[in-house]
Amino acid sequence: MAAAPYDHAIDLKHVAKIYRGNIQALQGIGMHVRRGEVFGLLGPNGAGKSTLVKIMMTVVRPTRAEGTILGNPVGDKSTLARVGYLPENHRFPRYLTGRQTLEFFGALAKVDRRTARRRAGELLETVGMAGWANQKVGTYSKGMMQRVGLAQALMSDPDLILLDEPTDGVDPVGRKDIRDVMSRLREQGKTVFLNSHVLTELESICDRVAILVHGQVARQGTIDELTIARQRYEVELAWQNPMVGREKVLAALPAAWSAITTTTPVSAPLRYPPPPGLPERLGLAGPAPALPMLGYPQLPDVPGRAVYRTVDRCTLPAGHWAELDGPVLRVGMTDPADVQPILDALRGAGLIVRRVQPMRVSLEDLFMEAVNGAAFGGRIVPDQRAAPGAHRGAPAEQGACP
Repeated sequence: MAAAPYDHAIDLKHVAKIYRGNIQALQGIGMHVRRGEVFGLLGPNGAGKSTLVKIMMTVVRPTRAEGTILGNPVGDKSTLARVGYLPENHRFPRYLTGRQTLEFFGALAKVDRRTARRRAGELLETVGMAGWANQKVGTYSKGMMQRVGLAQALMSDPDLILLDEPTDGVDPVGRKDIRDVMSRLREQGKTVFLNSHVLTELESICDRVAILVHGQVARQGTIDELTIARQRYEVELAWQNPMVGREKVLAALPAAWSAITTTTPVSAPLRYPPPPGLPERLGLAGPAPALPMLGYPQLPDVPGRAVYRTVDRCTLPAGHWAELDGPVLRVGMTDPADVQPILDALRGAGLIVRRVQPMRVSLEDLFMEAVNGAAFGGRIVPDQRAAPGAHRGAPAEQGACP
């Protein structure tokens, strides 16, 4: 169910930024971030991520922007007192200590001196920098600077925290510490909005994500919402003879199976026995030695030739799609109860089930699909890789924002 507008910490509409030379950094995007969630924004270099954050922080003046931040219009200066911000490539005075840095930024945020001193100590402990509190910032590594930067963004106890590449230069231990801090902020009802290129990090911590490509929102939603159409179960079978195993699977699951055959470069191993007559039609006639461990036939490794691969596909009686690719059966199901009759039928046919695993498209897959297939006008064009940098020329016609 869609969140009501008053449940949005960030509710942006028609945000556009055009730089000199008709460079379309942002092309009228819409984005909604709910209160109390961790929201991740990702995209290739030059997609407009930092520009969007700077518009929200009133650092960059938008060409057009509608919507609200914490219930107030975009650009309202008074709202910034409730927002914590960690910019990318931030710098602190090198002659200040870590504690002095936090107290200084607390004063800028109009936090009283007593509270600032208390929070500085608490936050340095939270980000793992208590032991370096009295050392000068000039002695810190990049990762240590990031930790202090995160603490600085939290000094005023903000309701909304904007983090631009918060784990850049941070070691794996530090990254986990920062993720833990973000989880605690969510538990406290805070809203966290972060940019990051570390996709596994976003996938593990974010409630919802948006993928920005050439100043447009190519995808937006939870990982489950973005991948529901391709979620599936994979059932790996153990068999000695692939031809016999294939026939048992097709017999165990009565449906209108169709064999789809494709050719691939000769360097790829053959996964299936060929349909009768196909090797001759492809000019690959000759003895086919077997792979001893897998038992799959393989055509002679002749330079310039191709090998074939067959995948069997069907729609099961219940309406779910199924695909048999070698010893792996994929079925378009998300409910574990639905896959049980499939497993029973396979075992009843004398097949051994080696593995059953729910699968979904990863955030990296979604990102690469959006970047490689993103075009303008809300359309997705396969194999149209998005070049780095902002779009030049007339702005794209925007579709409806989710």
